[in-house]
Amino acid sequence: MKRGKNYKQAKEKVKGGRSYKLEEALKKLKECAYAKFDETVEMAVRLGVDPKHADQVVRGTTLLPHGTGKKVKVLVLTKGEKEKEATEAGADFVGLEEYIEKISQGWLDVDVVVATPDVMGQVGRLGKILGPKRMMPNPKSGTVTFDVAKAVKELKAGKIEFRVDKGGNIAVPIGKLSFTEEQLSDNAKAFLDVIIRAKPATAKGTYLKGASISSTMGPGIKLDTGSILSMLKQ
Repeated sequence: MKRGKNYKQAKEKVKGGRSYKLEEALKKLKECAYAKFDETVEMAVRLGVDPKHADQVVRGTTLLPHGTGKKVKVLVLTKGEKEKEATEAGADFVGLEEYIEKISQGWLDVDVVVATPDVMGQVGRLGKILGPKRMMPNPKSGTVTFDVAKAVKELKAGKIEFRVDKGGNIAVPIGKLSFTEEQLSDNAKAFLDVIIRAKPATAKGTYLKGASISSTMGPGIKLDTGSILSMLKQ
C-alpha cells in the first residue's frame, strides 16, 4: 500500500518497536495529525482467546464517558405506545412495517437498529441483511429491549458495542482527534476496563496480548500493555 508524504512524516515521529504509555501515546497521536478534517480515534486490542470456542467469544457494550463524537442515527422497530416513547427519547426513525420494507429494498441510512421483543418475529426476516453488517438487534447488546427510551439515550450518549473477530482482535472508536487528551484517556480507560473484566474463565495464558491507538489518517501507535494493566488496577 502506497503512503503519502504526510503519512510518512507522521510515521517518522513514532519510534519503531517502542511501546508507549497511554498518556504518551495520546500526545504522540496529536503530534502526528495532519488531515484537514476531524479524524476518528480508534483503539485496537489483540486478545489471547480462541473465538472458535463459544465460551471465549468476548463481546459486550460500554458507555464512553465523553461519547464518540459522532452523531448516531438510531432506528427503533416497534409498535403501539413504544413508538411515542422512542420518538420522545430522540430516535431518528421509528416504526415497523414501513422500515422492514425499506431495509428489504436496500435502505440502511442508520447506525444502530433497536427493536422491542414483541416484534422480533417480524424483524427476524432482516437477519440476512443486518447480520453481516452487525446491525441485527440483539439482547446481549441491549438492542432488543422494551426499555427503548434508555437504549436510545445511551446510544446517543456514546454507547459502543464490541465483539472479538476470528483473529482475536477488537477495534472500536473512542472519540475524535479534537477531543482533549483527558477526554480520550477517559474513553480509552472505560473501554479497556470492560475488556479486561470480560476475560473468559477458559482463556489461558496472556489475555491482553497487544493494544494500539490510531487516527483515521495517522500511523498506529503501540501501547505498553504492562502499564495499561497497572493503570487499571489503581
